[in-house]
Amino acid sequence: MRITPDFSHEEALLARGHLRIAGVDEVGRGPLAGPLIAAAVILDPDRIPSGLYDSKVMTRRRREQAAEAIRASARVGLGEASVEEIEELNILRATHLAMIRALEALGGPIDHALVDGSQLPPNLTCPATGLVRGDARSLSIAAASIVAKVWRDGIMVALAQQHPGYGWETNMGYGSKSHMAALQSLGPTPYHRRTFAPVHKVLWQAEKVSS
Repeated sequence: MRITPDFSHEEALLARGHLRIAGVDEVGRGPLAGPLIAAAVILDPDRIPSGLYDSKVMTRRRREQAAEAIRASARVGLGEASVEEIEELNILRATHLAMIRALEALGGPIDHALVDGSQLPPNLTCPATGLVRGDARSLSIAAASIVAKVWRDGIMVALAQQHPGYGWETNMGYGSKSHMAALQSLGPTPYHRRTFAPVHKVLWQAEKVSS
C-alpha cells in the first residue's frame, strides 16, 4: 500500500512559530552518469498542489505537471553536485553539498529544514530534522523530490543529445542493460562517474587490453 505524504511535520513546526519550512531531497545518487541534483521547497500552506507523492511512484507526465504547479505556488531552490565533485568528495558528501546549495538558492531565511534521510548535511545554517523515507511522509520533501527529479531528467535528456547511444533519455544515467552494453562498446564519456564500480571496471578492462 502506498504511503501518502502529509503536512503533519510542517504543521507541528508551524505551531512552534517556524514559518519558513523547507523540504529537501535529492535525486541522482545511483546513476553511473550525470550530476546529482537537490531541491529545497517551501510550500505555501494555503496553496499546496494536490497529488504530491514520492516522485519515484509518479508517472513522468504527472511529475512534470506537479513540478510546474509547485514552481507556481512555492519557493524553490535547486543545487547541483557535478560529476567531478562526486568523484572528488564521494557520493554522500556530494549529496550534502547539493542540498546546502539548494537551501542557499532559496534566497532568504529558513526557519527549519526537513531533510530526506537520516544524515543531515554538516554546517547547515538553519535547524533541521532528518526524516527517513521523508519523500513518502512529508509533502514538502515530496515536492522537493518531484522538482529535483524533473530537473535532473531534463539535464539527462539534453546530455543524451550530446552523447547518443547510451539511452540517457530513458534510463537517466542509471545502469540499465542497454546503458551497460553501450558503456562496454562506446566507452565512458566525460559525464560518467569513473569512481563508480561498473564504470571503473570498464576503464580497467580497457587499460588492461591496451597494455
